[in-house]
Amino acid sequence: MNDNKTRQGLGLLTLGALGVVYGDIGTSPLYTMKEVFHPANGVPLDAPDVIGAVSVIFWALMVVVTLKYVILILRADNRGEGGIMALTALAAGGTPARRTLLLLTGVLGAALFYGDSVITPAISVLGAVEGLEVITPTLKPYVLPISVAIIFGLFMAQRFGTEAVGKLFGPIISIWFAVLAVVGVLQVVQQPAILAALNPLEALSFLHARGWHLFLVMGSIVLALTGAEALYADMGHFGARPIRIAWTGLVLPSLALNYMGQGALLMRDPSALESPFYRLFPQAWLIPAVLLATAASVIASQAVISGAYSMTKQAIQLGLLPRMRVLNTSEKEAGQIYVPTVNWIVMVAVLLAILGFGSSSALASAYGIAVTVTMLITTLLTFFVVRYVWRYSLAVALAATAVFGVVDAVLVAACSLKILQGGWFPLAMGAAIFAVMATWKRGRELLIEHIRRDDPELLPFVGALSHDGGVHRTARTAVYAVANPDTVPQALMHNLKHYQVLHEQNIILTVKFEEVPRIDDAERIELVGLVEGFWRVQVRYGFMDQPDIPRALAHCAMHGLAIEPGATSYFLSREIVVPTKGAGMAHWREALFAAMSRNAGSVADFFRLPHNCVVELGTRVQI
Repeated sequence: MNDNKTRQGLGLLTLGALGVVYGDIGTSPLYTMKEVFHPANGVPLDAPDVIGAVSVIFWALMVVVTLKYVILILRADNRGEGGIMALTALAAGGTPARRTLLLLTGVLGAALFYGDSVITPAISVLGAVEGLEVITPTLKPYVLPISVAIIFGLFMAQRFGTEAVGKLFGPIISIWFAVLAVVGVLQVVQQPAILAALNPLEALSFLHARGWHLFLVMGSIVLALTGAEALYADMGHFGARPIRIAWTGLVLPSLALNYMGQGALLMRDPSALESPFYRLFPQAWLIPAVLLATAASVIASQAVISGAYSMTKQAIQLGLLPRMRVLNTSEKEAGQIYVPTVNWIVMVAVLLAILGFGSSSALASAYGIAVTVTMLITTLLTFFVVRYVWRYSLAVALAATAVFGVVDAVLVAACSLKILQGGWFPLAMGAAIFAVMATWKRGRELLIEHIRRDDPELLPFVGALSHDGGVHRTARTAVYAVANPDTVPQALMHNLKHYQVLHEQNIILTVKFEEVPRIDDAERIELVGLVEGFWRVQVRYGFMDQPDIPRALAHCAMHGLAIEPGATSYFLSREIVVPTKGAGMAHWREALFAAMSRNAGSVADFFRLPHNCVVELGTRVQI
C-alpha cells in the first residue's frame, strides 16, 4: 500500500514537473528550425545540412540539458532548493574576496533571469499565434493584437493565483509533447534518412563545414536550449527525481522526434521553411494545433513569470532588493506567491517587446544572450560547489565542468553577434536590475554604518537605565526592530525623551536572513538577557521562509521569556535617506537608493505585525 502511495505521489510530481518545468523548452520547436535556416545564417537548405543541423540540436540537448543539468547540476541542491540564488548561496564560501566575487556573479545571473522572464512570454506567444498566418495569410494583421490580448489577460489573472489553472498544466503539456512526438514520427516515416542525425559525427561535420559562420548558426541552435535553467530553478517544488523522469521519459524523446520530423519535412519540401512546425500538421489539424500551441506558450510564460516572483522574494530576503508586497495565493502551497510590483513591470516590458520587435523571428535575436550568460554563470558556480563544497580534487572539478563551460562560452559568443539586432534588450534590462540590486545592498550597508557610528552603544545605555529608579515603567512589552543590535534604537530614545516611560519588557529585535533556503523552528530564535527588563533577540529565516515575527517571538517562551501578544507594542524606525555628494556612493546611486527606500514596502506587512500594535518613527539620515 505504501509503495502504491509512493508511486502515485511520484507520478503526480512528475506530471506537475511536466507542466511547470518544461513549458519553456517544450515550445522551442515553434521557431528553432526556422531560425537555424534563416538566410542570414548562410546554411544551405539541402539534405546533408538539414541532417547536420538536426544532429547539432539533438546532441546539444544531450550535452547541455541531459549531462549538465539533469545529471550534474540537479545534484547541487541547497537543502533541497535549486535556482541560481540557491546555487550562489551554496557556492559563496571561503575567502572574503572569493565570496564577494561569487555573490556578484550570482546577482548578475539573477538579474539576467528577469530578461528571460520578459522575452519568453513574448516569443512563445508570438510564435504560437503566428500559426494563424499558416491557416490563411489574411489573418496576419491579427497576430499582434491577439498576442497582446493574451499577454494582458495572462498578467491580469496572476493576482488570482495559479493553483486552479496549475492543475491543468501537466495534462495539457503532456498532450503537447505527445502531439510533438506523433507529428514528428509521421514525417520521419516518410523520410527515414533523417535518422542519421542521431550520429554525433553528423553534428561535428556540420559545425566544421560552417567555419567562422559557426557562431551565427549556434546563435540559432541555442533557441532549442532555452528553458534548461528551469530544471534546476524548480527543483525545490518537485524534487530532482520527478524532473529527471519527465525529461528522459517524455520530454527528450518528444523534442528529438519533432526536430527530426521538421528536418524530414524540409528534406522533402524546402518550401516548408516558411513555418516548418505548423507545416507538420495536415490542413484540417491547423486550428487545433494553433490553439494547443497557444495554451502551451501560456504555460511556458506562466513558469517564468512565477519564477520571477520567487526570484524577487529570495532577493528581498537576501538584502538585494527593497521590500515589496508579496501575496500568498494558495493556502496549501507556500511557494505560490504574487508580487504586484513585479507583475506590472514585467507585463509592460513584455508588451513593449511584442510591439517593438513585432515577430518571433525578430525576438529570436534578443532571446539567447541573457539565457546563455546565465547558463555560463551556473557552470562557473557549479565548479566552486564541486571543488569546495563537495571537496573533490581540482582535476575532478575541472573534468566535471570544463566541457560545459566551453560549450556555454561558445553559445555566449554566438549570441553576442546579435547584440545590435536585439540582444541589447535583455542585456539592458539585466544591467538595470543589477544596478538596482548592487545599489540597494551597498546603500543598506552605508545606512547601517551610519547608525552604528552616530547612535550610542546599547549595553552602557541600558545598564544605566536599570539603575535609574525615576523612569516610569508600564506593564507591557516593547519590541524594538533594529538593523544594528549593538546601538540604542531611536524609538527607545524617543520614548524616554518625549514620554519618559519604559516598558517592563524591552526586546531589541534583529532579523537575519541566512543564505540557506529554510531555518528550522528549533533554530529560529537566539535570545540573550542583557540587564533586568532587556533582552536581545535575533530571529533567523532562510530565503525561502515566510517571515512572521509574532509567531517567531512565541518561541521565546521556551527560553524563559513569556510574551503576551495582546500587551505587546512594536516600535519601528523608518529612515528617511537624504543623498549627499561626497563619500559613499555616486550621487545618482544615492538618489536611487533614497527613492527605493521611500517606496519600499511596509515593514509591518512584510513581517506580519499586527497593525494596531505598531508605532513607526521617522529619522532623517545622510549617507
